[in-house]
Amino acid sequence: MYDLAVIWDWIAFSVRWLHVITAMAWIGASFYFIALDLMLRDAPDLPEGASGEEWEVHGGGFYHTTKYMVAPDRLPEHLTWHKWQSYSTWLSGAALLMIVYWVGGELFLLDPTRAELNLWQGILISAGSLTIGWLAYDWLCKSKLGENPTALMLVLFAILVVMSWGYNQVFTGRAALLHLGAFTASIMTGNVFFQIMPNQRTVVKDLKEGRKPDAKYGKIAKLRSTHNNYLTLPVVFLMLSNHYPLAFATEYAWIIASLIFLTGVTIRHYFNTMHKTGSGPHWTWAVTVLLMVIIAWLSTAGGGDTYDEAQARPLTPYEQRFASAEGFEDAYYAVVGNCSMCHAREPSWEGLHWAPKNVVLETQSDVARHARLIYLQAGLSHAMPPPNAIEMDTEARQQITRWYREVTSGGES
Repeated sequence: MYDLAVIWDWIAFSVRWLHVITAMAWIGASFYFIALDLMLRDAPDLPEGASGEEWEVHGGGFYHTTKYMVAPDRLPEHLTWHKWQSYSTWLSGAALLMIVYWVGGELFLLDPTRAELNLWQGILISAGSLTIGWLAYDWLCKSKLGENPTALMLVLFAILVVMSWGYNQVFTGRAALLHLGAFTASIMTGNVFFQIMPNQRTVVKDLKEGRKPDAKYGKIAKLRSTHNNYLTLPVVFLMLSNHYPLAFATEYAWIIASLIFLTGVTIRHYFNTMHKTGSGPHWTWAVTVLLMVIIAWLSTAGGGDTYDEAQARPLTPYEQRFASAEGFEDAYYAVVGNCSMCHAREPSWEGLHWAPKNVVLETQSDVARHARLIYLQAGLSHAMPPPNAIEMDTEARQQITRWYREVTSGGES
């Protein structure tokens, strides 16, 4: 049977898998080269123009690497470029953002209790913020501030804090943190595409044409690579945060996201120092643990997102479409009877403080808003409710399936 919801879900899963694969390749290459650069040592027999060498053992053999600070005297016949990892990660991430937060924007992107936006407005903010973020960052790097790396990083951190707060004023909690991650990742890929690679191409062209490359290109690339190094781990956290309501379903989510950037600095400082000196500063782990304790406290200090306004507000057009469909009443009682013990504003299931994934299924607007997820999780598949929680009978699942297909038989929304 032709079921667009199923096809679309598999497309999303496949793109997410691709994104994880390429991100692993990018992060692995990035961390390796930072470590390699820091472990370089001087040697009496280094070739002219070389700044250091490194011997490594792996996979049953030895590797001897020599770095030239500007460029070697001649261009080698075999030159490996490291660029596809960054581009593939960003492109697959952008595609995933469009699939989940643009196409599924009525559910995952917009929060009518925070800002009354049409879907097109939310998408415009989503896309525009990523573009403006790179332009602002790039301008700062090229300004006089770029000559003071520490001051530049502090200004960048302040911008990230402001963006974290801003996203949380207009988007759902999970979308806000995800977009902050995408905002940061766009800066990182922009560094590769607009700065690092063009500068390397200039150096290669100079070598081919017999000119001595300018050392400034290497200096620029080093600054941008260092920024990427410290921003990587916070981006990974933000991309994973949508699985954990304790991170995004709190009024302090924007502070949590901001503090995560500080943990990225402390963790990377430890490893960078260890690569350079052979021993990392252990105080960085104490600071990291302290930051995580503060984050854990903030996640519960203000309680979860409140939904009082959501219960009182009128249904959105998307919700109205499902709430007015034939079979909604049966489906609604099937959901409430089988799911609301966990998916409630105050879950009755022991040990649960928030509804899983922050999906609340109590009111009619709740059920209508999450129609597609309910269909995939409890109608089409038996993923929910968990078998050890409650046994949902076949008729209840069929009621959910019939209701959803009644609405979408003319085409998925």
